[in-house]
Amino acid sequence: MLPGISRSRRQIAYAIKDMEKRMTKENEAPTRPPVPECGYYLNSLYFYVTEGCNLRCSHCWINPPHETGNKAGKFPYVDLELFKDIVYQAMELGCRSVKLTGGEPLIHPQIFELLDFIKSEKLNLTIETNGTVCTPELVRKIRQCNATVSTSLDGPDAATHERVRGVKGCFDATIQGLRYLVAADLNPQIIMAVMRHNRDKMEALVRLAEKEHAGSVKFTFVTSTGRENDIAKDKEKTLYLEEIIETGKWIEKELIPNSKIPIVYSHPMAFKPINKAISRGSGSCGVFGVMGILGSGKYALCGIGQTISELVFADAKKERLADVWNHHPLLNEIREGLPKDLKGICAACMYRKKCLGSCIAMNYNHYRDLMAPNFFCHEAYQKGLFPEKYLIPGQKIEY
Repeated sequence: MLPGISRSRRQIAYAIKDMEKRMTKENEAPTRPPVPECGYYLNSLYFYVTEGCNLRCSHCWINPPHETGNKAGKFPYVDLELFKDIVYQAMELGCRSVKLTGGEPLIHPQIFELLDFIKSEKLNLTIETNGTVCTPELVRKIRQCNATVSTSLDGPDAATHERVRGVKGCFDATIQGLRYLVAADLNPQIIMAVMRHNRDKMEALVRLAEKEHAGSVKFTFVTSTGRENDIAKDKEKTLYLEEIIETGKWIEKELIPNSKIPIVYSHPMAFKPINKAISRGSGSCGVFGVMGILGSGKYALCGIGQTISELVFADAKKERLADVWNHHPLLNEIREGLPKDLKGICAACMYRKKCLGSCIAMNYNHYRDLMAPNFFCHEAYQKGLFPEKYLIPGQKIEY
């Protein structure tokens, strides 16, 4: 029994402890190389392989420049040889997984060669794409990598989707790309960016996903927090915090029980049922095991480095990855600080060891503080909306 904690809080605490034990066991990998000097394996590389994108999405927090056509080249991209060099260095640090995102990764001029290399090294692969440039040939190549693929679709009709994505005709292109992915048995996930104008289309989007035999649907709730794009200029385009919380409850009570496919959503752990909060992929920040590589070939915390220069670590063409991973001051500051130095509501939340602030990059984007609280949870606490059952008794909340 944990003294001073109610039964419901004890149950939560025990569930979190069990989850932490599972995480520790999963990280035990006798075939991996020795643990890096910093004490953390580099589990995954997030390649923002091209700075360009063939769409003009109003909500994109990276806000990449627009590329016309189906191939990148006007703006920087990670070329094949640099990609290979980075991956080989990362494998020495324990890496067995890569994510291709962007910009739009599938317009990379060497995408087929990148996929061939990923297959040859038997790497786990995740692809985040808008789906518009998928062809049967390209999808077959992706299938050979046994990849996990997600594609963006922000409404069940062209008018809704293209209002977000900014390019006429992209809805039909995305649907066709989705069908190619489904036909290849890639079980693609549809990701919908939820804003004020399309919130009432969420159920219709699920029905479309079912009809098209998608694998699952994920809802991400767009906020104006820290953005420097069209969303920030008109905050009425996004939902208020109270609306986002209520929509999450509706998803749980109404949408999920009546869906034929899995549905997930982007709320922080404290705003999900406990069984989902402690499951894998539930929204924990991956900062202890991830390195971002920008289209410019620079190492960064993640894609946020494209807009926040102080979160760029080094040039991959000049610096060895092991030196950056083991010794960069900012990375070591994060490792030493998380989760004990998290501030605000995160300091008092029972999920802090699992959640790690949910997304360090987004929190920094809002507060310019690496140990800042999760902006969603902290605002909820300030408005009296944070679930009290997840608060550590007697812990001060200051920020």
